[in-house]
Amino acid sequence: MKDSEGPDLDRLKQHFAQRVVHQARQVLDQWQYVQTTQWTTQTYTDLSEATTLLARYSTRFDQQEHLAIAHAIARRLVVIRENQGRLRSEDISALSQSMQQLSRTGLRQGDRPDQALQLSLRKPVYVGLADREQAERLCRQLNYFGVLALTCDDPQHFHRVMRERHPAVMVLETDFGGVGEGIRLAEDVQKGRERKLPVLFFSHEETDTPTRLAAARAGGEEFYTVTLDAASVLEKVEELTRIAHQEPLRVLIIDDSRAQALHTERVLNSGGIVTSTLLDPIGAMDALAAFQPDLIILDMYMPGCIGTELAKVIRQHERYVSVPIIYLSSEGDLDKQLDAMSEGGDDFLTKPIRPHHLIATVRTRGARARSLNARMVRDSLTGLYNHTHTLQLLEDACLRARRDALPLSFAMLDIDHFKRVNDTYGHPMGDRIIRSLALFLKQRLRKTDHIGRYGGEEFAIVMPYTRGEDALAVIEDIRQRFAAIKHPAQPQDLSCTFSCGIAQWSSGQGAAALASDADLSLYRAKHAGRNRVDYQPSNSHHMS
Repeated sequence: MKDSEGPDLDRLKQHFAQRVVHQARQVLDQWQYVQTTQWTTQTYTDLSEATTLLARYSTRFDQQEHLAIAHAIARRLVVIRENQGRLRSEDISALSQSMQQLSRTGLRQGDRPDQALQLSLRKPVYVGLADREQAERLCRQLNYFGVLALTCDDPQHFHRVMRERHPAVMVLETDFGGVGEGIRLAEDVQKGRERKLPVLFFSHEETDTPTRLAAARAGGEEFYTVTLDAASVLEKVEELTRIAHQEPLRVLIIDDSRAQALHTERVLNSGGIVTSTLLDPIGAMDALAAFQPDLIILDMYMPGCIGTELAKVIRQHERYVSVPIIYLSSEGDLDKQLDAMSEGGDDFLTKPIRPHHLIATVRTRGARARSLNARMVRDSLTGLYNHTHTLQLLEDACLRARRDALPLSFAMLDIDHFKRVNDTYGHPMGDRIIRSLALFLKQRLRKTDHIGRYGGEEFAIVMPYTRGEDALAVIEDIRQRFAAIKHPAQPQDLSCTFSCGIAQWSSGQGAAALASDADLSLYRAKHAGRNRVDYQPSNSHHMS
């Protein structure tokens, strides 16, 4: 009797776990809606009810991680209710952090290969390719990166799984189930849907424009030809399914009127935007350095300093030259508004302004600024920070470590025998390997870690609040897992490894010295035979 109870108990536990994960998705979906609308009594009620159910299921089914997060969200919602619905910057930040934790609770299936049920808060990716072996290989690749990818045997199987659960993305070969059947399958799936499910189409051969048009009309977001590699698919999946748990927009409000500043702050907070208010414009540069806003709202007329003068001072600092400045004033003279715009402003809003208009303008300007800034500080191939910005982040981290007396580690990685990969398989394959490692690092490291492409096949990771021994354990785990990935290639799949050197910051050490120590450690790892991580604690460090 006991033997038969084991499998039944496992199935019951899986069922319970699925209930909790389903409810976690409800909370995340509700938070996504809040992110794109204005915070109202109804949105508060819906989010509160979804969180209460998550806590109830987590308690009933003994899911402690979900329960702790649900309690954190509930406590913050109580604070908002006690503040009569006023949403403060700290409330937004706390809720956003909890949602990020919730979104990560089940993402890394590869971390728990022994579990029968691989939980994921993301919807699955359905893969339909004519070559089942190729489909299974792609799914394995995606699973390495924490994506729940499922292979479909044929169009009938595809329809069955669609009835059970809609996917985040579909990967379909144009000839899945017969010539042109993949596109027709996608068309069937999209019928009656107000918003199309994204599809990534694949064809072994180059296709004509009518085929690509049909694919686009069937929800095609990308069209791959000849080869289909996991790194490219994963990049697109990440882009299409990115959960709205990015850091909230940050807005610095500079206005000498406390009442007006408080009103602007409340309006923006209700839209899920984090704010910081400055009543004295003379302290603007210190506030900018401390808060690092995505956008500045600036009053035109303030005692001792008018808005255009302050905008000119801000624009003289290279670090803030691209931060949007929106003037908010009762000034109705169009000529004066245009003059102000010519003095470093990006927009001019006239008081009084409707709340939804202000929120929409800030969101649009802020999102565009983030996108442009990302292009300036990020590497185009990998999306990681570029060399210059990585060093700036390391410098900032050293300053914080010195100020707060907290640990900091810096790691440098180098792909082993990369020239051999380029010479044997060609530069496109080399680029795929670089993108693959970049994506793997983003999946496996914390949001607080800063990952940069240092140059060529070399990467750098700034790891705040991390001791050298802990960094060693994390990177060593990543090294082993990355070495296990098979990259599709001819005549056979390719595996790659990397070497890494880690250095821990010590009191008085500057960024350059810390980078030098990590570089020396990387040299030791390469010299010792590659495919290893080197970290050698030392009390002797270069002084800045």
